[in-house]
Amino acid sequence: MSTPLELTGLTKVFATSSGPFIAVKDVNAVVREGEFIALLGHSGCGKSTVLSMIAGLDRATLGGVVIDGKEVVGPGKERAIVFQSPCLLPWLTARQNVELARGQITHGARSRTHVGADAFLEMVGVADAADQLPAQLSLGTQQCVSLARALSLEPRFLLLDEPFSQLDSLTRFDLQDTLLRVWEESASAGATADKSAKTVVMVTHDVDEALYLADRLILMTDGPEATVGDILEVPFPRPRERSAVLGHPEYHRCRRHVIDFLEHHAHQSRASALDAVLHRQSA
Repeated sequence: MSTPLELTGLTKVFATSSGPFIAVKDVNAVVREGEFIALLGHSGCGKSTVLSMIAGLDRATLGGVVIDGKEVVGPGKERAIVFQSPCLLPWLTARQNVELARGQITHGARSRTHVGADAFLEMVGVADAADQLPAQLSLGTQQCVSLARALSLEPRFLLLDEPFSQLDSLTRFDLQDTLLRVWEESASAGATADKSAKTVVMVTHDVDEALYLADRLILMTDGPEATVGDILEVPFPRPRERSAVLGHPEYHRCRRHVIDFLEHHAHQSRASALDAVLHRQSA
């Protein structure tokens, strides 16, 4: 049986005026079906680069991204991404932005053929903004519309690139709750319909956000040549509530583990069999 999502020796080298820059090196990870994964690390550690390669927006220099045993060579309709900025088309209303995405999938590929854009806006709590243009919406509401647009594609993999990083703390908490509710509801619906829940890969540098949302944390070392430094299993049961997570007896231990890694271990580089290959390429 093939692995739903696997990163194998994922390496990305950028050509610069001063020579090759190795952004990430030898990243290996296996993501299980229906799992919520957080990629966590300091700014500049290559988290978004890894996510871009999973999305098929960028190609790996060495290694690759494998879905169900097949290497990813470009974007696919089974993957949807939400960026740091909403990236909505400014001349379209919220409903029209979602309808445009919804129209990209064929009727045969839809599990909910008759569900329109309004249902996805309602799912993320912004149905009342359906007829408004992005410029008329707060940044938080715009990001909800962006999430609704991604969900309207009914993707198997939902990729999130620090989607709440530009928001104030209260709005960020609200949207984290919204995301968690939508994902857990999809998991319950999938179990009822004998389908797998959406697999989520989320980039973040927020420790508390990662612990609240994810099943596992993939901790990245600092760049350049960033790689996987540690993987933490999150022990909190689902469904989750913020107060229950914060009050869990394991919460502070997990938080200390992550902070200790970021403060004392993230900067450590590790030798790899790829070093010789990369050296020959740069020579």
